[in-house]
Amino acid sequence: MAPVTAPGEEMHALVERLYPLCRSITGDGVRATLDIVGEYVPLDVHEVPTGTQVLDWTVPQEWNIRDAYIADAGGNRVVDFAASSLHVLGYSVPVKRTMPLAELRAHLHTLPDHPTWVPYRTSYYQPRWGFCLAQETLDALPDGEYEVCVDSTLADGHLTYAEHVVPGQVPDEVIVSCHVCHPSLANDNLAGIAVAVYLARWLAERTPYYTYRFLFAPGTIGAITWLARNAERIDRVRHGLVLACAGDPGQLTYKRSRRGDAEIDRVLEHVLTVSERPHRVVGFTPYGYDERQFCSPGFNLGVGSLTRTPYAGYPEYHTSADDLDFVSPEAMADTLAVCREAFAVLDRNRRYVNLSPYGEPQLGRRGLYDSLGGRSDAKEAQMAMLWVLNLSDGEHSLLDVAERSGLPFDTVAAAADALGAAGLIKA
Repeated sequence: MAPVTAPGEEMHALVERLYPLCRSITGDGVRATLDIVGEYVPLDVHEVPTGTQVLDWTVPQEWNIRDAYIADAGGNRVVDFAASSLHVLGYSVPVKRTMPLAELRAHLHTLPDHPTWVPYRTSYYQPRWGFCLAQETLDALPDGEYEVCVDSTLADGHLTYAEHVVPGQVPDEVIVSCHVCHPSLANDNLAGIAVAVYLARWLAERTPYYTYRFLFAPGTIGAITWLARNAERIDRVRHGLVLACAGDPGQLTYKRSRRGDAEIDRVLEHVLTVSERPHRVVGFTPYGYDERQFCSPGFNLGVGSLTRTPYAGYPEYHTSADDLDFVSPEAMADTLAVCREAFAVLDRNRRYVNLSPYGEPQLGRRGLYDSLGGRSDAKEAQMAMLWVLNLSDGEHSLLDVAERSGLPFDTVAAAADALGAAGLIKA
């Protein structure tokens, strides 16, 4: 594996490597992306054949593209796939024709409100072809004949996704999901991929309580395929987080699971609040990223979504302006830090039983008060012990204790460790 250095700069370098690749919901671009990710964390890559029934969906034909352009009468390429993978409507069927501009216009997509930007558009499940270009480029095209070429294939093949597992002390799983289907869009979602990679590497340096399963899959159809193929594992999934839009300059936004009060919801809200970072916590909606698949009513998993600015919440969303300059090492490092803090809480959150519940046990003769001598936070640590003892009834978790007492979770967890070592509580 590549060495771990400064996470922010390393994550941005990974985004830069992935940025030129043409990705879609299937195809060699996804495989090339996973090949690069596999240099950082070992991956188990899955290939699911076209036509496979996955829940209410069917794995589509595989799309690959070699070249595409619009050329003027002089042979000059006025729109060129080689310059940016955004220039082609995703999943465009092959075409090789010459046509007047008046006819070609029906196949062109622009952003009139942002005349220098190129939009990102797709046609996954309808056989179409098209090009995306800047409005200023279209405005400069004279009437006349244009050669149109999309050198692509749409044929039976496979849908590709990958998993990386960090083994835990228990088989209960936390899933971390990010989508790998977008072409040259740095924030949506190459930054999410980079944060997931470095979160996995951080967890691998520890001995986590939960088993962490990272999913690198195409949006929607990839998550649906994983759910369909892993029915026997679903009951192991205790918590989950979808990562997207992880590198823009906006404040962090956490979107709750469908349950609304799942443990992951409470943990993220607690961590964001205690950290005093600017943030928003929003309720679940059945629109967005793959949390809507994991939270569909039949599964109803405790899976939330962490972004900075949410989908469609910034003008650069799904345009060429979502480029390498739009994401920063600092923003990605901040997103990663919140994930680390949240998973540290999630991994240590237990329910305990007080083994001496009748009256307050004598802490002094067990050396617990003496262990606090000289600590600047001695009073806070003492209060944490008393709160943990009082609420260790098998019903309250350490997060419950932290929220009710107003004490930092780390202080509460340290108190639980000390009380457990003294034989006063047990998980």
